[in-house]
Amino acid sequence: MSENFNRVLVVDDEPPMRAALEANFRLHGWQVEAAESVTDGLAKFRRLRPPLVVTDIRMPDGDGLAVLRDVRTLAPRTGVILLTAYGNVSEAVEAMRSGACDYLLKPVSFDQLQRVAARIIASRQEQSRGIRLVGHSPKLLQAIEQALQAAASDADVLIEAESGTGKELLARLIHHASRRSARPFVAVNCSAFPETLLESELFGHVRGAFTGATAAKPGKFEVANGGTLLLDDIGEMPISLQPKLLRALQEREIDRLGDTRPVQVDVRLVATSNRPLLALVNEGKFRADLYYRLNVIPLGLPPLRERREDIPELAEHFLRLCSDRAGTMPPHIAPDLMSHLVQYAWPGNVRELANSIRRAVALSPGPELTLAALPHLAAPTAVPDSLHPGLSLREVEKRLLEKTLDATSGNRSRTAEMLGVSLRTVRNKIRHYGLPPRSTYGHD
Repeated sequence: MSENFNRVLVVDDEPPMRAALEANFRLHGWQVEAAESVTDGLAKFRRLRPPLVVTDIRMPDGDGLAVLRDVRTLAPRTGVILLTAYGNVSEAVEAMRSGACDYLLKPVSFDQLQRVAARIIASRQEQSRGIRLVGHSPKLLQAIEQALQAAASDADVLIEAESGTGKELLARLIHHASRRSARPFVAVNCSAFPETLLESELFGHVRGAFTGATAAKPGKFEVANGGTLLLDDIGEMPISLQPKLLRALQEREIDRLGDTRPVQVDVRLVATSNRPLLALVNEGKFRADLYYRLNVIPLGLPPLRERREDIPELAEHFLRLCSDRAGTMPPHIAPDLMSHLVQYAWPGNVRELANSIRRAVALSPGPELTLAALPHLAAPTAVPDSLHPGLSLREVEKRLLEKTLDATSGNRSRTAEMLGVSLRTVRNKIRHYGLPPRSTYGHD
């Protein structure tokens, strides 16, 4: 899902005015949350983080300038419109200096308010630079909300999730929602470089530092100065290089290869891994001290099989992208293909879905995408890799049932369809094999 830009928080202690503002915003398609005081407003803002706040200035327990300052501290890119019935020049100047987007006098012209609100949101959408995490499932919304909360601080972030789930998109969202959004976002894939080159790539080198170093080169830490540095696949970083990264994070200074003077850097680090780093620590493949230094704000993203309700929206999104690039009208996805898209396990997650849609568009010249373009989706459920000769039929059946339940996020109706049995049979088998209780198994 993209950031939800049609949310607004209204803060006003006068019930008639609060009700009028709510009604007007809802009439124009906004999702509205209302608060009756400064305290109530700030509490709701911390919980909801809407992109727009409309607040009265004078209220019994404080003023709108306090709301403005706290909102700007928590989320610098949130738009704030101040309303007042007691307009004066000094108050207006103070409001604009504190970061208000506009200052309107009561009685408010609702047409003017909507124009101002639309201008603020259009500006914020432009700043987001097209970053989209498509979907509306609770697990995805929770991940986005946590990322936006993390963006309000300068703390380093560790994102652990399966490959293809959108970890770099989440990192970019954090950057563009932070106070560093005007500064560089620099990404480095730690698995793409051998050890010697990765050190130079991150920390830079001076001329003559090694054979072939004919000129000095700044590292990615310096390039990202003032902004955000993404270290993708950090679990692949050679353990011999990890102490140097740890020192850079702790001291906020780096040592270029071949240089004798450290360089101060101001960088917010976001690291990603498709494997749990703590498991790598236990295996002796990752330093424990670096892990705990990185894991200041831990975030995750759900695999696609755990947010199947997002698959139709994602499929349509990728279909539009393909059509826009080709300059053609988007084809229609046939119902049987959409059904298989939703039921498929997607081991490659969103990336695999995107590539499948591209392949289907390329292989379906007509106005409709059909299952014929993606025949692997209709193939029988594959036998799990853990099955091998010598297993009893009982164990084979049990493992296949577990695997299919995992593939359907525990949805027993879809599990029955995929296995070609009745829903009652699936229920009885779950009970018969004493499968461990999982909340998702409770859904039909």
